[in-house]
Amino acid sequence: MGDIFLSALVAYLLGSIPFGYLLYRLRAGRDIRTTGSGNIGATNVFRAAGWLAAAATFALDAGKGYAAVLLAQRMSADSAPAVAIAILFVLAGHCFPVFLNFRGGKGVATGLGAFLAISPLAVLICIALFAVILALGRYVSLASMVASGAFPLVLAARGERSLPILMASIAGAGLIIIRHRGNIHRLRSGTELPVAGRRKGSTV
Repeated sequence: MGDIFLSALVAYLLGSIPFGYLLYRLRAGRDIRTTGSGNIGATNVFRAAGWLAAAATFALDAGKGYAAVLLAQRMSADSAPAVAIAILFVLAGHCFPVFLNFRGGKGVATGLGAFLAISPLAVLICIALFAVILALGRYVSLASMVASGAFPLVLAARGERSLPILMASIAGAGLIIIRHRGNIHRLRSGTELPVAGRRKGSTV
């Protein structure tokens, strides 16, 4: 039980580090939440500060997801419940960061990092699916939701038998999709921003 609690605490604090906010503050001297969609993720950083800042934001957000799971594995001797809790809490930290009054991102990059730590091949399959959906529809939000929702299915098809890990992947994917509810509304109304556009609609 102590390993699970420690894994949850470390994962949440890691997830709460707002890299997009910090990088944009360093570059522009302003709060990224007052720019564009108000999201702290890589998509909004890209629209506000360009590719370099966005790439750094994405890599760091993914890195904290990966690190949270890796630390949970080491602290708990690879206990499936501790790893599952780490997945959920690092995502919760990113989406509801204590350092930004619980106003965070949508979890795509952080989820990718966490999922990568448990099944790299499943993540690669979902990245390929993301690329196909993005090429066909040009909506990052739609591609992100489809790829996230597909991950638990791919994980199960790949032979994952740990119930805690499978449940965490389902819950994590569900949280990412729920955090895109504004994008879902815009997709349905035809007002969602394509990948090359400049209106509101950050996803990561």
